[in-house]
Amino acid sequence: MRVISEYINNDFKPFLISESVSEVQDFFAENTFSHFPVMENGIFIGCISANDSETFEFGKTILDYRYTLEGFFVRENMVWLDVLEVFARHNSNIVPILNENNQYIGYYEITDVIKFLNETPFLKETGGIIVVEKLAVDYSMSQIAQIVESNNGKLLGIFVSEASSDKVQVTVKTTLGGLNEIIQTFRRYNYEIISEHNEDDYLNNLKERSEYLDKYLNI
Repeated sequence: MRVISEYINNDFKPFLISESVSEVQDFFAENTFSHFPVMENGIFIGCISANDSETFEFGKTILDYRYTLEGFFVRENMVWLDVLEVFARHNSNIVPILNENNQYIGYYEITDVIKFLNETPFLKETGGIIVVEKLAVDYSMSQIAQIVESNNGKLLGIFVSEASSDKVQVTVKTTLGGLNEIIQTFRRYNYEIISEHNEDDYLNNLKERSEYLDKYLNI
């Protein structure tokens, strides 16, 4: 089984707190990182932002701007979805990694995490994607899974893709068999189908009736 820790990177060493602003600016000018880790006496103390560094005075060091460092990181044993959440929350394309003893061991790049995601069955396996919507107080993940599996479908992935105070949208990926039956069962359980499907008999019948009515009215 592949694990995200295979993508731990150490191509570039972290900044030292004593490094000059000019060195930091040169580094970010040559690389596309949004942030990069900073160490003090062998201890990770935060990430310096590329955008922030552009405003720093040329003759100073990172120490002079310690207050701007951002303290986000992930653990080496975290699952890929939690790692991806840290990337998103901090709008970063790099995330430092600490072990259970808080020792710095490297960093993840967002491009590597996307590669890992692309190898998961949710994206790699052939299947159909259905987006359903229901009132937040009424939807049930177990019910959604049961609807898919009771129609001989196998779940490849399921997650809440949108949510508000009153409604929730859930994205479901399933094997292609019985897709139309799955869609119609969702409707019987009062889920609204947000995605469009060629296999959707309900919408196809509505379209045929509409076209027939248009022809009848134009006679």
